[in-house]
Amino acid sequence: MGSVSHAAMISSSKLSYGGGISYNKYKNPQLRTSVVSLRNWRASSRNLGVLAAQIGNKEIDFSDPDWKTKYQRDFESRFNIPHITDVFPDADPIPSTFCLKMRTPVMEDFAGGYPSDEEWHGYINNNDRVLLKVIHYSSPTSAGAECIDPNCTWVEQWVHRAGPREKIYFKPEEVKAAIVTCGGLCPGLNDVIRQIVITLEIYGVKKIVGIPFGYRGFSDEGLSEMPLSRKVVQNVHLSGGSLLGVSRGGPSVSDIVDSMEERGINMLFVLGGNGTHAGANAIHDECRRRRMRVAVVGVPKTIDNDILMMDKTFGFDTAVEEAQRAINSAYIEAHSAYHGIGIVKLMGRNSGFIAMHASLASGQIDICLIPEVPFHLHGPLGVLRHLKFLIETKGSAVLCVAEGAGQVWPFDETEVEFPKFFVEKREEKNFLGRTNATDASGNTVLGDFGVHIQQEVSDCLYGGSS
Repeated sequence: MGSVSHAAMISSSKLSYGGGISYNKYKNPQLRTSVVSLRNWRASSRNLGVLAAQIGNKEIDFSDPDWKTKYQRDFESRFNIPHITDVFPDADPIPSTFCLKMRTPVMEDFAGGYPSDEEWHGYINNNDRVLLKVIHYSSPTSAGAECIDPNCTWVEQWVHRAGPREKIYFKPEEVKAAIVTCGGLCPGLNDVIRQIVITLEIYGVKKIVGIPFGYRGFSDEGLSEMPLSRKVVQNVHLSGGSLLGVSRGGPSVSDIVDSMEERGINMLFVLGGNGTHAGANAIHDECRRRRMRVAVVGVPKTIDNDILMMDKTFGFDTAVEEAQRAINSAYIEAHSAYHGIGIVKLMGRNSGFIAMHASLASGQIDICLIPEVPFHLHGPLGVLRHLKFLIETKGSAVLCVAEGAGQVWPFDETEVEFPKFFVEKREEKNFLGRTNATDASGNTVLGDFGVHIQQEVSDCLYGGSS
């Protein structure tokens, strides 16, 4: 009769971990409406036009004449980046040692003894901001409208501009920097490690180490830190995986900070996802509590490309390119079989950017199912009805599904108030239910939607044959 191709289905663990998270300040547990989920919510709420606007966990009172000012003030405070002067207000800054127009030899005639024989205008002012939203929608019904209030009032939202500063607060010769990679593998990890090391050396940092196998490397006596330098990492970007190794979970925050203090680490670069950055935020807070002069820098690791303020996250392009190989295989197998249907499951726990981009790039996908968009399986407007139509008219079909499609929702509705319409939609389209199980990184363990829809297609279209 027909066939359901599942040979081309990719487990999320084959290519990469697909979690989504931003810099730890943006992923404070109390601010879950800020970054990743907000972008997902916006992507899934375009048909609504008007967002359920909130300040923190409180709804905005639009009858208040000062609501716009309060919203902007709250937005700025939530996206404020902590600085070492918050804890040490008397910290003395020194001229930056980062300059792309460096000259040698270093002479004491130069400011601070660092090479800078001419004024360089490549630094970023601390007060520089970037406008988050650039479109002023005149109507909530405009295509892609993302409005704060029902009148679609223009509200400026500014975020910090990235780049080197003219003044720094750590003397490079006194810095011991550590790099740690946690969670799952992601394309580009070695590239990021390499660039961090090279940039630190440009600043003049000599002591750079890698912590092996995630946070576990801080407590496991059998794991020694790895000395890093430009020579060590020069060609590491040509290899996959992580030079330092990865793992989930690890020791307590107190033990990690104890280890950092014992090793003399005063600059920590953390590459990871949700759980990793929650840990980084806790490490930062513990260092502040102990009044330790330590900088914690979070580097978001998500191939899902689902972070606000970032045009593209590392690993996303690779994931999309590799996903197309599976799509091509599924297309050939489905197209070659009588009434064949190919199903490709891709990474995407809470977002469908990989599935969507891979589907558009391949040009061979008939149906793409992602977590942001509710859908029916059965009924006159259901996926199965459309599949039957495709089989009757084309003779074959290919589906691409994100791993979280049909079973997750970007927000915890106990913390955020949502339009009733979308809450009801969520309840209707959660096909596999929500488990309370979590992995070592704290991520909810999902069901296998690829297997679920394969069985549904087999039962509905082929009477249970596969």
